[in-house]
Amino acid sequence: MEARAVVRYIWIPPRKLRQVADLVRGKDVTEALAILKFVPGKAAVPLAKVVSSAAANAEHNKNLTRDELYIKSLLVDEGPMVKRYRPRARGRADVKRKRTSHITVVVAERKEG
Repeated sequence: MEARAVVRYIWIPPRKLRQVADLVRGKDVTEALAILKFVPGKAAVPLAKVVSSAAANAEHNKNLTRDELYIKSLLVDEGPMVKRYRPRARGRADVKRKRTSHITVVVAERKEG
């Protein structure tokens, strides 16, 4: 039995989110939320929200207990890129790529024994 939560169009580059996601992948939900609480940087905030949302989905929709849940998979994918232009010398322009991310978390119940 597993439950999932998805958050899309986060305005943080996937590379920065993946650094934090690697810290909690495969851990228990309560342990992962404790780790994310003390990780510096803004990437930990949306990750903590989506992990707690997946845990809440498991409790409410699948009647699973929160203490036995672990993060089965945590995916950080690229979202659409918003392009902005910045003027440079001699009439040129540089492209600024504002990257977005999609986060998918699947939590499952740990098997006893």
